[in-house]
Amino acid sequence: MKIVFAGSPEVAVPTLLALSGAHDVLAVLTREPAPVGRRRTLTPTPVAAAAEELGIPVIESNRPDDEIAERIAGLAPDLGVVIAYGALLRRPMLDAPKHGWVNLHFSLLPRHRGASPLQSTILAGEREAGLSVFRLVPALDAGDIIVQASSPLGPDETAGEALSRLAHEGVGTVVTAVNHIEAGTAVFTPQAGEPSYAPKLTREHGELDFTRDAASLYARFRGVTPEPGAWTNTEIGIVKILAMRPVAECDEQRTAVATIEGKRAIVTSSDGAFELLRVQPPGKPPMDGDAWLRGRGGFVQLLSEGQGS
Repeated sequence: MKIVFAGSPEVAVPTLLALSGAHDVLAVLTREPAPVGRRRTLTPTPVAAAAEELGIPVIESNRPDDEIAERIAGLAPDLGVVIAYGALLRRPMLDAPKHGWVNLHFSLLPRHRGASPLQSTILAGEREAGLSVFRLVPALDAGDIIVQASSPLGPDETAGEALSRLAHEGVGTVVTAVNHIEAGTAVFTPQAGEPSYAPKLTREHGELDFTRDAASLYARFRGVTPEPGAWTNTEIGIVKILAMRPVAECDEQRTAVATIEGKRAIVTSSDGAFELLRVQPPGKPPMDGDAWLRGRGGFVQLLSEGQGS
């Protein structure tokens, strides 16, 4: 198959590598270089870097227009494959490849259509993630499904950890779909069930209110880690929560306080407790949770949602 590949982040690279080894990848469409790090150095996307190493021509665009659609159509591709490109593809781009475009989406469609499918799966407290390869249509993530697979989520697995794992598991689903299309045996099944939507997460989604229950708190922490990141309001300002885990028992009975118990930094919720493993206090570098609390005299009051700065 002659393929055009569209993708940007690291999670798209494993499938690009697999497709380039089995098919003729004519070009890669990816987002433009973006500033990275404290020095804001313009850096190509991971997909662009991988394509350069493979010797595949790269087209960089944040909003592909008719001119780019014409460039891709001029390559006469059989198929387009999309994984986390970061922009909507519209006509005439959708019509450029002979067999259209297929997309790998990290949910069991029609659940969690949109920008944050895996994060929203975890935020909803679900125990099973999904992979769906479907045909792109103008409506958001609404096309017919070619291949779909489920994958259990670990009880402590963060969105970042799960996405890294599913990026590799998804290679097989995409390759299977492409092979079926090439052989003419692909079955396109309309999505069934009530859709739900997964909007792009913002900083506000990362707030942890420790007056709430432990289950929803842990689901939120896992769902927003590492992006957009978990944080909580305290009496000394906003503290980022980089790593934490549930604990079965603790001595502290008050809700929404952080205390030292032995060598552990314990923070309580309405019906449970967590050990703070890594935190970043305001104006400080990341540090172990117990070191932070010892520097605060072993006790910090947490504030409920909407309080504080």
